[in-house]
Amino acid sequence: MHVLIWHWGRRGAGPLFAANLAQAMAALPDTRVTLSLAAQAELLASADPPACAWREPTYTSLTGFMLQRLAGLLGKPPPTGRLDALRPDVALCAMPALLDGRMQNALMALHIPYGVVVHDAAAHPGDKLNFLALCQKRLLRKASFIVCLSTHVAGGLRAQGFGRHGQKLITLWHPPIRLSPHLPAAHRPGGPLRLLNFGRLLPYKGLDLLAEALTKLGPAPAFELRVCGEGPDSPALSRLRAMPHVRVEARWFKDAEVPALLEWADAVVLPYREASQSGVAALALAAGRPVLATKVGGLPEQLSKASAALLCQPNAEDISLGLQSLLHKLDEGTVYEGEFCADTEWNKFAKNLIPPLSIGKIF
Repeated sequence: MHVLIWHWGRRGAGPLFAANLAQAMAALPDTRVTLSLAAQAELLASADPPACAWREPTYTSLTGFMLQRLAGLLGKPPPTGRLDALRPDVALCAMPALLDGRMQNALMALHIPYGVVVHDAAAHPGDKLNFLALCQKRLLRKASFIVCLSTHVAGGLRAQGFGRHGQKLITLWHPPIRLSPHLPAAHRPGGPLRLLNFGRLLPYKGLDLLAEALTKLGPAPAFELRVCGEGPDSPALSRLRAMPHVRVEARWFKDAEVPALLEWADAVVLPYREASQSGVAALALAAGRPVLATKVGGLPEQLSKASAALLCQPNAEDISLGLQSLLHKLDEGTVYEGEFCADTEWNKFAKNLIPPLSIGKIF
């Protein structure tokens, strides 16, 4: 079976997820994989880029995006010629992106079935990517099958009417993503404990809850905290910046910078108000970093089998208690620090994809 795996976003978790998925699928018997990423993807500019046979020109600006959208509306979709030459049995979108419409049109023109891996059923509060959510709905309507990374996401899609009239909806999980094979163990004895909050700095990430929880711990906690990611300024960030043991780094972190963040950290803190599942948690588990997360959305499901995970309620009081427990376990060395086996999890994930891919093939 020849499988085309594509993701045409330029940065963030999408290219990483697509590359890991392609590698795992290619290791299966009787399976040939073609990976297609955006030509401008950060991952392709890294020191060790994945094998990518199809590098699709996308955009680097709003004007470039609009031109690409227009190109997809005029005449036959630009990817048609490339697809006609490849002739995959089935295609799989590893994560929806803004230009998927032209791939969808080309696939339908050539009668090639496709599926979509869905990471979020809907836009999160404060998330400005509502246009992406609309693009995702259009992409999902004609998909032969949909792969969800949590039952939380599957429930959201069923509520929107997906998974009916012969469309298959399959629930799997989010495998851990390893960025570097040689990260040292967490917690260097003799220094302060190091906590990391990483990701988009948006309201649903619970930064206000984190600030309030830190206040409840008292004036001189025995740890350092870095809050790292891209997002708009907010009262919660201002409050965190004013704390002497907290460092806020509000900017985009490239893929190549993330291993150093995880290497610095002894644990990762995710005080979310809402979540589908977490790519940051997947990175932390693969790096052997304990995770403190709130019991929201798909996080309990994602972290239920991880011995290095602690869960708390999404309120300042419980997050504060969770931080105290995490710090105690780290200080005593009783929290699990071994690496979650990312390769094994990806192999299982790929094997579980064979039935839906075969279903898509016969459509």
